[in-house]
Amino acid sequence: MRNVIVVRLNVISDVHAQIEALAQAGKNADALICLGDLLLYTDYEDPGNGIMGTLFGPELNTEFIRLRTANQFDDARALAMQKWDELGNREELINREVNKQYEKIFDAMPTPTYITYGNVDRPEFWPNFKKEGMTVLDGQVVEIGGLKFGFVGGGLKTPYRTPYEITDEEFQKNVDALGPVDVLCSHIPPLIADITFDVVARRFERGSLALLEYIKKYQPKYSLFGHVHQPLASRTRVGKTECVNVGHFRATKRPFVLEV
Repeated sequence: MRNVIVVRLNVISDVHAQIEALAQAGKNADALICLGDLLLYTDYEDPGNGIMGTLFGPELNTEFIRLRTANQFDDARALAMQKWDELGNREELINREVNKQYEKIFDAMPTPTYITYGNVDRPEFWPNFKKEGMTVLDGQVVEIGGLKFGFVGGGLKTPYRTPYEITDEEFQKNVDALGPVDVLCSHIPPLIADITFDVVARRFERGSLALLEYIKKYQPKYSLFGHVHQPLASRTRVGKTECVNVGHFRATKRPFVLEV
């Protein structure tokens, strides 16, 4: 009788500087998979927190959040520009806070970890903090537990202009580079209404048509993603593929468990 080895993978997304829970995210697992959004720029529940809260202060950041939530992006940018004129060098100030957060985040992150970028991440900073046992993947495939896992990072262009939004063409190239896999891992979801609508924000987040077409063509066992914090549906199926939002880790502090 052949022995069957089961590999347990803990999968998380949208960490947003949840340091304490991140340190425990790999508990009882053979490896951790992280689908991005490590940084916390704007904390919608605590306007004094995050990078913008630190730099703008809670009062101004509350108004900044209100304008963005109301889809008044031009007004939000105008408000921010007034503050940047007062504070000084915008890029230097933000980069300083990004470095502070990434240092704590990567220090807390357990290994082994397979990780890709989220739309609020800054890939150019990662080589400074990535440690042994961390594998960064984007448009690449890795074998775990005898299965092929394909990773596609980043987000698509939106009015929010988050740091790592790429064009549909760039994203398509990364999807095309995978070939057939057993588990498709991405930060954003495939373009399906139920899993892209956020019931609290009351808006559709951008999903990927390229991911949806990939799923229809290759039918991986799973499509795993995050990005939508409060989705109308956390799961759906496309043919044989189970599409799963692994959860807003900053809020739940719990990984999604996948056994292969």
